[in-house]
Amino acid sequence: MKTLFSLVLLSVLSSATTLFVYKNYLEEPPSPVRDVIIKENNFAKQVHGPDFKYPDITNVSSFESAATIARPAVVHIHNRSESDEYDRFLFGGESSGSGVIVSKEGYILTNNHVISDAKKVSVTLNNKRTYEANIIGTDQTTDLAVIKIKSKELKDVDLPILKFANSDDVYVGHWVLAVGNPFNLTSTVTAGIVSAKGRNIDILDGRYDIESFIQTDAVVNPGNSGGALVNTDGNLIGINTAIMTRSGQYEGYSFAVPSNLAQKVMRDLIEFGEVQRGFLGVTIKNISDRIAEDNNLKSMDGVYIQDVGDESAAKEAGLEKGDVILKVNGMVVKSSPELQEQVGLFRPGEKISILFIRSGDLKSTEVILKNSANTTTLVQKRAERKLSDQQTVLSELGIEAKTFDDRSLDQVRGIIIFKIDKNSIIEDTNMEREFIVTAVNEESIDNLDDFTAAVAKAEGEVILDGFYKKYPGEYSYVFEKE
Repeated sequence: MKTLFSLVLLSVLSSATTLFVYKNYLEEPPSPVRDVIIKENNFAKQVHGPDFKYPDITNVSSFESAATIARPAVVHIHNRSESDEYDRFLFGGESSGSGVIVSKEGYILTNNHVISDAKKVSVTLNNKRTYEANIIGTDQTTDLAVIKIKSKELKDVDLPILKFANSDDVYVGHWVLAVGNPFNLTSTVTAGIVSAKGRNIDILDGRYDIESFIQTDAVVNPGNSGGALVNTDGNLIGINTAIMTRSGQYEGYSFAVPSNLAQKVMRDLIEFGEVQRGFLGVTIKNISDRIAEDNNLKSMDGVYIQDVGDESAAKEAGLEKGDVILKVNGMVVKSSPELQEQVGLFRPGEKISILFIRSGDLKSTEVILKNSANTTTLVQKRAERKLSDQQTVLSELGIEAKTFDDRSLDQVRGIIIFKIDKNSIIEDTNMEREFIVTAVNEESIDNLDDFTAAVAKAEGEVILDGFYKKYPGEYSYVFEKE
């Protein structure tokens, strides 16, 4: 019995000794989780600003909520071109694309290349209902366009819409969803993350083009053009525009126009018919090793000013060749595309603040932006086009027309438009010469006097219905008046 007791006591002492040694000498101390979080949070605030918050990904086990919000507001766009054949879009595929409903009035954001050269545009909603739409305006410099479902088709229709999110609050690593109609497969949702921001992929070749795309790895294919890129709240952060591919299909690189820029372009097109673009009037380039060395720069961030135009906004604000722009209105700009994006959010005559480095010193200035002609003048607002005087309707519309008289078409009455002025109200509608107008706002017209009288008395949206002798089918064009 004594022997058994001794053995038990020895085992207990041995276990206690082992536990003591492990706890005090062998066990690794717990990870300093709080310290790590604090350090990461401080770093993030230094990079993104004091109001930065990490996205809540604790509940992203499903994207069902975001998809449920986004899908009904993304439409399938069909366009017929001059030859009545389907066009091919910027990055391949059938002549159909996507669009995003952004207002209850029926305004839809899409890509310019989706509806370019279109004579008839229709949209199919997620509920399978199809509506005719009119082209409100296009902008090649951002590859964006606005179309609008015809008002007469929206009686008692409550359209679903997507709300705009602030694309400046989107960071690399955020979850995103792409919603569109690839390969004519309607209401397709794919998920991915933001891979990069401020991407320039040289798909637009104009002098004043803005390419500052959000890059994602969400699957985007032909037909997704003009569709929605949304965050996990189901809010719009971009318009899907292009893919980088050798095969013509998705290879991992998708690009979207940021929502802040898209919203500004949309407002301009609706209000003015064209984009009101503000310019600094400088030639810029990204910081290279050589530039950093020659200018004693401590960082590669910022945008280098190569030249400043005479009478430009930058010149009047005191900016000089060799200055390095760091921020616009408090937003960090690390590359030329990012600077172009931030400046592109403003109209001529609007003021922005710029933080820059000159000869190693940090400086700031305020710039009143100008247009491409170095003035602060805006184009005429659509709302200012009264078109109330029957005698001046034709000149205000920018057309020459006459009563239609064709003996081979005895039952047809109306007018034929044989000249359309450049940059006119009618040119904005994409109407072509030799269009025969048979009705104004669904009221038939017989002659030129009927036409001018009908336009003069119309209010708000004016719809011109008619046809071309050289194209099959009926066509409608729309413009707004006060």
